[in-house]
Amino acid sequence: MTHLKVGEKAPGFTARDHNGNKISLDDYKGKKLVLFFYPKADTPGCTAEACNLRDNIKILMQHGFYPVGVSADAEKKQKAFAEKFSFPYPLIPDSGKEILKAYGVWGLKKFMGREYEGIHRTTFVIGEEGKIEKIFDKVDTKAHSGQILNEYNIT
Repeated sequence: MTHLKVGEKAPGFTARDHNGNKISLDDYKGKKLVLFFYPKADTPGCTAEACNLRDNIKILMQHGFYPVGVSADAEKKQKAFAEKFSFPYPLIPDSGKEILKAYGVWGLKKFMGREYEGIHRTTFVIGEEGKIEKIFDKVDTKAHSGQILNEYNIT
């Protein structure tokens, strides 16, 4: 689980998205960045979450929210995932796990009695000034955009 708290300055990052474009936290000053971390591209839960954000992108952006996804998948896998589902937002391949570790979402997980290192599905809403406004560590993959909008009393 993340060590970060609401109200703290979000860790800065600069990376390349699935299309090779440079992207950084500073690109989102004056906007609300929805930085969502997901375990693995093109798996059922991750697909449901990413598609839910895609399907609600107009209302999210209308209210100033801009999604960016991050996982440890390679650029090629992220690109295929984005193209397969026509995601209108960037996906960051973080195979070196620098962003994942900075946000405290990489760590020990347990599943069916097995322990392994992996990504804890977590979303951070980072406000216009670069501070963390909300942290979702219990993501409803099928209704994640609704979770975000509800937290801001947007119906």
